[in-house]
Amino acid sequence: MGAEMRVSVIIPTLNEAPGIVETLRQVRQAGECEILVVDGGSEDGTPELARPLADVVLVSKRGRARQMNAGARAAAGDVLLFLHADTRLPLGFPAIVAQSLDDPRVVGGRFDVRLDAAGWPFRMIERLMNIRSRWTKIATGDQALFVRREVFLALGGYPDIPLMEDIELSRRLKRVGQLACLRARVTTSARRWQRDGLVRTIVLMWALRLAYFLGVPSERLKTFYADTR
Repeated sequence: MGAEMRVSVIIPTLNEAPGIVETLRQVRQAGECEILVVDGGSEDGTPELARPLADVVLVSKRGRARQMNAGARAAAGDVLLFLHADTRLPLGFPAIVAQSLDDPRVVGGRFDVRLDAAGWPFRMIERLMNIRSRWTKIATGDQALFVRREVFLALGGYPDIPLMEDIELSRRLKRVGQLACLRARVTTSARRWQRDGLVRTIVLMWALRLAYFLGVPSERLKTFYADTR
């Protein structure tokens, strides 16, 4: 069954002109799939750069959850894989994903993550991220979350919230099936940690997640997140 699964890669974008071409080329080289770019109103020509390399380019209302849901509705694949524009997939990812879904109890999954920066602090951050996710079965967008299309649609897609949409979808997936925590790694940009500082970024991310789990509305967290940047 897994070998027959088609993967649709959905990439939400907003002013990603500096890197979108490289991202799309890397996805093409990494495996056979459908590629959908969903732009949230870029002002730097991102959609025009993406059109020669993507199968579908859509324009949506701004907001990562809204953009990913728009891509899901347009996708033709059996599996939806949501990819950040600054993240690189491992070679042969469609087969890796399909193999994990050979178990009918598995409704989706995520990859381990590697940061594209040198130094032991980044290796420590990677390890902690992967251990935390494996223990909690909660995936973040940096980990290239994937899900069976019919399950995603049955759950209503990503919740229309401005922050923590990936956390909330993971929680909903856990209620209906198992989440595969793959050892294969995606490589994602370390620019957030480099720009804002390692300790500050870690503390902020953990504080936001804890507040969300304690019931603080996503809209309030988004305002706080914006104020601290």
